[in-house]
Formats: sequence, structure tokens, C-alpha cells
Amino acid sequence: MKIDLHCHSYYSKDGISSPENLLKAALKNGLDGIALTDHNTARGWKRATAAAKKLNAVLILGEEILIEENGNWVGEILAYFLKEEINPKGKGIEEIVKEIHKQGGIAIIAHPFNWRKPIFGLEKYKNLVDGIEVFNARSQTKRGNSRASSFAKENNLAITAGSDAHSGFEVGSAYVEVKASNLEEFKEAILKKEVKIFGRQSPIFVQVFATIGKLLHFFWQPKA
Repeated sequence: MKIDLHCHSYYSKDGISSPENLLKAALKNGLDGIALTDHNTARGWKRATAAAKKLNAVLILGEEILIEENGNWVGEILAYFLKEEINPKGKGIEEIVKEIHKQGGIAIIAHPFNWRKPIFGLEKYKNLVDGIEVFNARSQTKRGNSRASSFAKENNLAITAGSDAHSGFEVGSAYVEVKASNLEEFKEAILKKEVKIFGRQSPIFVQVFATIGKLLHFFWQPKA
């Protein structure tokens, strides 16, 4: 099973593609599906679930959750296999991870060596989460991905990868491959570290898609 574990639809304030188009792009690129990880929202889940069923694609329901302390950036957590949206407002990383686990989900630190906004306190939080994203095609440089991979190995952490797509064009530029026939087996394989990572760095111009998405959302808000 091949899954891009980091995708944003236009339900993220900086995304430009529908959940349907993200899933179609994944299938076109030889993947089985995606994890929909919109920023701090589950508004796209309903449409994504309907599209996945229609397309016979695999869909993991998730979020990319912003962590802040006193209004200051701490980092972002990728939450997978959620059943309900998690609102991070007023919550620390410990409480958010606890909520993820309570739902039967797994918590992964997103792009820990992001070139602009890394996670602050990686050493402090490494034993709190289930793992880290070791290949991000968009928000981490080649060196950042290498550092993430080394850190995961040194600390025996689970690993994931994703395109961090904000458009259908980017889907599949990074993904994980797992021997699994269903999502429960997929989840267990991640936790057991039985995954293969594949990825290539996205071209620099893909950064413009997030800017376009932000401008788009000034004039239009998608319906759930």
C-alpha cells in the first residue's frame, strides 16, 4: 500500500485543490491514496470520504495541528486515523497528543527541521509522540530530511513521509510504502517501523501554490 501522508486540500487556508483532485492525483501517480491533513480542520473529511469511496482509493483522516505556547510557534503535529476534529486552541502539545491517542490515532512531528519554522523542543517531545516525518518534499530541504532521518534512527522513532501538497500537482512526490491490506494493518506497520520511504524534492516554484491559496481564500470559502 502506497500512501502520501501529508496532503492539504482547499479546506486549508493555503490549499488550492479539492479533496477529490488530490485523490485522483494520487491514483494517477501510482499511489493507493492519501492522508488528508488539512490545517486545524476536518471540514474536508466528508467530501474526501465520498470521493475515496467513488474512486476506490485509500483515505486516512487526519489533521496538521499547529502547536503554540503563549501565541508563539512551537511546531506542527500530523495526526492520523482520527475520528473527530481536534481544536488546538489553548492546548499544549501534551494535551493534543493525548487527544490523538484517545481517538486511536498516531502523532507524528511534521517537518522537524523545516527551514523556516522547525519544531522547538524536539529533544523534549521525542518520547511524547509516535514518530517524525523524515521526508517532506516541500517544507524541508534535502539536508533537513537527512537530519530528520538520522534523528529518527538514533531515537528509534517511527517514520513517515509526505509531499506536503497544497495542490494536486505535488501529490506523490513523497510517500510511504507498507505491506498492508487495510488501514489497521497500515497503522500497525508504521508503529512497528515496517515502512519504506520514497521521495523527491519538489521544485521551488510549488511554494507559490500556498500563496495562491491564501489569496483565493480572501474571496472564497469552500463549503463542507
